Amino acid sequence: MTGTVPASFTADDYEARMERAARQAAEAGLAGLLVAPGPDLVWLTGYTPTAVTERLTLLVLAAGRDPVLVVPTLEAPDAARAPGAPALTLRDWTDGKDPYAATAALLDANGRFGISDNTWAMHLLGLHRTLPGTSYASLTEALPMLRAVKDAAELELLAAAGAAADAAFEEIRQVAFAGRRESDVAADLAALLRRFGHSQVDFTIVASGPNGANPHHEVGDRVIERGDMVVLDFGGLKDGYGSDTSRTVHVGEPTDEERRVHDLVREAQEAGFRAVRPGAACQEVDRAARAVIADAGYGEYFIHRTGHGIGVTTHEPPYMIEGEEQPLVPGMCFSVEPGIYLPGRFGVRIEDIVTVTEDGGRRLNNTARELVIVD
Repeated sequence: MTGTVPASFTADDYEARMERAARQAAEAGLAGLLVAPGPDLVWLTGYTPTAVTERLTLLVLAAGRDPVLVVPTLEAPDAARAPGAPALTLRDWTDGKDPYAATAALLDANGRFGISDNTWAMHLLGLHRTLPGTSYASLTEALPMLRAVKDAAELELLAAAGAAADAAFEEIRQVAFAGRRESDVAADLAALLRRFGHSQVDFTIVASGPNGANPHHEVGDRVIERGDMVVLDFGGLKDGYGSDTSRTVHVGEPTDEERRVHDLVREAQEAGFRAVRPGAACQEVDRAARAVIADAGYGEYFIHRTGHGIGVTTHEPPYMIEGEEQPLVPGMCFSVEPGIYLPGRFGVRIEDIVTVTEDGGRRLNNTARELVIVD
């Protein structure tokens, strides 16, 4: 996670987020929220420590109480400059003192708290040792929708990140593929994402030929050949918000079967997109895309969920998967990315980020979904 904080967010924005989080925690029966450095802390306060170390940094939120950020004394000046700092109280602790005792004074000794997923185990255990009557639930478990509904400024940043990823695809489709290693094309993609404004590149999957049958193929030294299908899946963070898109290209002319499979995935992706509407359950998006592929006899080759949320991270709730009954709400953003993966042969995936609107959905990726021929 980078320390970049979009200028579009003010102290008032962060104050509103912290108040909302504390209120949602109380509604969920929690005594409060404890948030360590990571995406939740950035979203709530705009603060990213210069370096995350063994020293405890923890935001304490509880309904009816002022937010408090517990920080090491040597990092307090940086924390005070965070855009959300005016909306909270800083409580610093010095080396040699017990940070858990300092934090315990802010907590209900017998409360159940939501705690950010990436909190170090040593800190959680230290708190529990100091307050053995407390209990904890991960934020993903306790408040999975905390960051799921984006405001207008967040949607604008996500749209800009999507447009930057689209621009990278338009450039990469012009480069030579045949005779080059997957790692060469992946390096090109990473450079393009940075050229178009990404400060962080999270992944650049280039899966050629049989490697395309592995949805999370690690880029390697395989030389791309004429006749290969190539799955491209790439994204990262631009101005603090994520991009993630997939397109499948073909080196030279495809076979009839390759075209048929690609067209089927495109149809499934369209069906998933058209299932997006307020009030629909997340699983309905998965069902719509999966039905197209299953009805064509390829159901066993669609081996992952249809989508995941995106925001200040590239993977977060909500998830488009069977069993997820969370209703879609305007402002939610997530991927719609069905695929077919034929072991030992090739794979196809098409992915757009979609946001829920008042009457349906809007794509944040708009490059061609038809099969693109590359050299």
